[in-house]
Amino acid sequence: MIVRCWGARGGIAVSGARYTRFGGDTCCIEVRDSENRIVIIDAGTGLRPLGDRMLEEGILECDQVFTHLHWDHLMGLPFFRVPIRGRVRVHGDPIEIPLRECFKTVMAHPFFPVPFEDLFSGMEFIPQGDSFRLGNLDVKTVPLSHPGGGLGYRFEENGKSFVFLTDNELSHVHGQGLAPQGYADFAKEADLLVHDAEYLPSEYPSHVGWGHSHWMDAVDLAEAAEVKALGLFHHGAGRKDVEVAAIVDSCREELKRRGADIECFAMASEHVVRL
Repeated sequence: MIVRCWGARGGIAVSGARYTRFGGDTCCIEVRDSENRIVIIDAGTGLRPLGDRMLEEGILECDQVFTHLHWDHLMGLPFFRVPIRGRVRVHGDPIEIPLRECFKTVMAHPFFPVPFEDLFSGMEFIPQGDSFRLGNLDVKTVPLSHPGGGLGYRFEENGKSFVFLTDNELSHVHGQGLAPQGYADFAKEADLLVHDAEYLPSEYPSHVGWGHSHWMDAVDLAEAAEVKALGLFHHGAGRKDVEVAAIVDSCREELKRRGADIECFAMASEHVVRL
């Protein structure tokens, strides 16, 4: 299994010299199984370069899942060229409103010049339960603790596992969200856990209920779940590269202090993890 990040920013895409190391695109993750079948998570602005890369490789077919539909996870959709030329299977509905209806609304007049149905005839929508299979990947879902709800994902293949939990507030339970132990059970012994770590612990008290975690929460979860690696995600739009790097250093120091043998890094545009 290959996990490639195409966007790790939260809120809104950013650009400029202060954001070159970790990138400025919003949420988009590519997962490839052992037979090169692609599953895409979310449709942030990172979806545009991912789609371009797929076309360069001659890949005209993929599967796609969504965590939720806030703007930073959806704003790349109109610029995704694969379903114009090929076939994209969208699985499940992370919220109560069907994805097809949400996409049609996003691309309706006056927000976009071409209607969704005219542009994306190659996109089909497939209902899914809490667990399903995509190619060689076994996929499980868990409710996120986030305003409006959403889904986290666990992908497994050949004894390796990748858990993706962004926009997940571990210190405050929203709606159908779980207490931290529920997420620890879901991520148990994962080879890679990617988790929301938008805030500093000192920043979090003024953002309780906003749907995001601070880095100490992410460290606590990684330790409780006994994962092998922790990828920090959903970097704040105003968080400069040097500040993201400082968060990584703080996480590593805390893990070392606890004696936890967990690799830690910040997810970045085109960062690749091979499991």
